[in-house]
Amino acid sequence: MHIRSGTTLKHSDVTPKRDWLRRREFLGAAAASALLPGSAGAMGLMAARSPLSTDAELTPREYVTGYNNFYEFGVGKEDPAAYAGRLTTKPWSVVIDGLVENPGTYALEDLYAPGDLEERIYRLRCVEGWSMVIPWIGFPLSQVLAMAEPQSSARYVAFETLVRPEEMPKQTGLFQPLDWPYVEGLRLDEAANPLTILAIGLYGETLPNQNGAPLRLVVPWKYGYKSIKSIVRISLVAEQPPTTWNIQNAREYGFYSNVNPEVDHPRWSQAVERVIGGGLGAQRDTEMFNGYGDQVASLYSGMDLRKFH
Repeated sequence: MHIRSGTTLKHSDVTPKRDWLRRREFLGAAAASALLPGSAGAMGLMAARSPLSTDAELTPREYVTGYNNFYEFGVGKEDPAAYAGRLTTKPWSVVIDGLVENPGTYALEDLYAPGDLEERIYRLRCVEGWSMVIPWIGFPLSQVLAMAEPQSSARYVAFETLVRPEEMPKQTGLFQPLDWPYVEGLRLDEAANPLTILAIGLYGETLPNQNGAPLRLVVPWKYGYKSIKSIVRISLVAEQPPTTWNIQNAREYGFYSNVNPEVDHPRWSQAVERVIGGGLGAQRDTEMFNGYGDQVASLYSGMDLRKFH
């Protein structure tokens, strides 16, 4: 795997506020071009390939869209593809609140401009021991944070997913697998890292419902642990926020949840991973931080990653 090193986020790395406020103009122009005969925009999401991408072979699309965790639609890997079609994803808005200078309810299309979109090909090991190489289409979470303008007391970013039991069948009834809403969190510097994105598509197309449409978090060195889907709220907070799996089973799921081959899950080893789509018996050794150590190891300097897992 060959990945260029990330850089420290600077104010100059994000969209200037004057341009952010003109996003609807850019979106309108892009929409018009997508309707032109022969326009590439009419065929899918347009995005330049990110230099942070891996050159590893892609996992076949049918595995990426048919083998998912999305407990709002069922605990089986095939359940999301079978039942998520009922979810309404347009229109969609996201509340940004907490310790920010610019709180508000933002339409999804106001969170990014077409020129912000990148294809990020990430090799991702899930907490359950399987891995895929997925070509996400998304934009850096750091851009949304810059728009929100965190206050000096903000230390963490909290996320919340949709609650809509009429469309998400496992959010109602006697045997609900989790407490709702599903919540997740990152430390602010983790959220601002250039590798962390909000995804709206994959394989050049709009994100399928079963993969977390229309907006999901992708943190490649925490994949499977920190992958909240169908996001409706992003909050900047001072204290470490609760996270669903830590609430559900703190012995197995810590707040940080970095991919670490030296720290086994209580029910299975983290030292190896099963390569989905790679054929019977295909596996590889798990890499620390999913192979993204050059970009993220410094975030945890001095921390005991066995204790803080």
